[in-house]
Amino acid sequence: MQTKILLEENDIPTHWYNVVADMPSPPYPSFGPDGKPLKPEMMLAIFPGNLLEQEASRERWVPIPEAVREIYRIWRPSPLVRAHRLERMLGTPAKIYFKNESVSPAGSHKPNSAVAQAYFNKMAGFNRLTTETGAGQWGSALSMAAEMLGMEARVFMVRVSYDQKPFRRSMMKTWGAEVFASPSELTQAGRAVLAKDPNSPGSLGIAISEAVEEAASRKDTNYTLGSVLNHVLLHQTVIGLEARKQFEKVGDYPDVIFAPCGGGCNLAGLSFPFFADKAAGDKRARNLRIVAVEPSSCPTLTKGVFAYDFGDASGYTPLMKMYTLGHDFMPPGIHAGGLRYHGAAPLVSQLVHEKLLEAVAVPQLATFEAGVMFARAEGIIPAPESSHAIRACIEEALRCKETGEPKTLLFNLSGHGHFDMASYDKYFAGALEDYEYPESAIHEALQRLPKVPE
Repeated sequence: MQTKILLEENDIPTHWYNVVADMPSPPYPSFGPDGKPLKPEMMLAIFPGNLLEQEASRERWVPIPEAVREIYRIWRPSPLVRAHRLERMLGTPAKIYFKNESVSPAGSHKPNSAVAQAYFNKMAGFNRLTTETGAGQWGSALSMAAEMLGMEARVFMVRVSYDQKPFRRSMMKTWGAEVFASPSELTQAGRAVLAKDPNSPGSLGIAISEAVEEAASRKDTNYTLGSVLNHVLLHQTVIGLEARKQFEKVGDYPDVIFAPCGGGCNLAGLSFPFFADKAAGDKRARNLRIVAVEPSSCPTLTKGVFAYDFGDASGYTPLMKMYTLGHDFMPPGIHAGGLRYHGAAPLVSQLVHEKLLEAVAVPQLATFEAGVMFARAEGIIPAPESSHAIRACIEEALRCKETGEPKTLLFNLSGHGHFDMASYDKYFAGALEDYEYPESAIHEALQRLPKVPE
């Protein structure tokens, strides 16, 4: 009946796992905004060469610098927890585990990549970073990492989350970062959006445009991205690598893995190391299911198309093959701000397209209901993003109750909800609503996809 499965600090992985080495098909190439094949040197204006090497790497294992592991020791290894009380609440024969990434100083999984990106930029001679953030978890993580490594940070925070989550702003400022609501008047991209809609709630695509524009315009500044790109997914695999060791300690192995999916790093971080077992023919992983859980109001993987699109709203980024709702898609102001993104990571998208990963969409009210159930059972108040995975996991556990199957379920508790209590207040007051994004709006946005030679 062990509850917490713990590792020692010397169990922190020494290498990140690169899923590209085990994919059945090589990743699709990216193209520049001009539609021509992207050359790595074209990205040196906003990324350091060492991170671009990771972005293009086909090596299965990428070393983690000892300086990064030293900072990881502040909160890693994170616990793997058996949710006994939730199991009893549901009356399910399933075993439910969660990887508790909320124990980091920033309260989420995001520092796993923030520390690494700040370190590699510092080693390349850069002392100033710019980025976007949705719910504020990535912005908080990068602010913390920059401060620890003696760097400056400027964060463009999606307007709707800037207003909904003021204490995330306070966290970033406490760690020394500048924080601006996006769209802002600081960039051409922001001004263009505000000219069309002065009350724009913003989106991650717009905030990315602003951060990229600023990085490209200053020689002392580089851009950092909280999800989507290969190197970000790579850094997050410390989550799944630790989880594999923890399952070995208790002689168990997951049948189904659930993780929230916006850009994709959350899902990739937990699941890719288990996908490696599946690719290697490990008998334990033969029937393993990996499920990406997204909001029904931003249904990228479940209603989008697998096509080339920009990663941002203004077309500054490379064209990537991914599931997308269209780069100018404007998602509604749901309270899971970290999942309000028009696209999904190319690696995650390709694996979904090849039916090696699954995707489901869940409505907002159901996720808050699940978050409250989890909090009342396990004591941890989850972030709205994490509650998407909790919802899908609970539904699977209830199916096990009907069938009698004693499956082992695993989900990523990617962050706590301590700075999301205004959202919980609205849920308790009945002020939240479900929002199914209209098919007509999705169809309209997809008509404006860029044309790329296949």
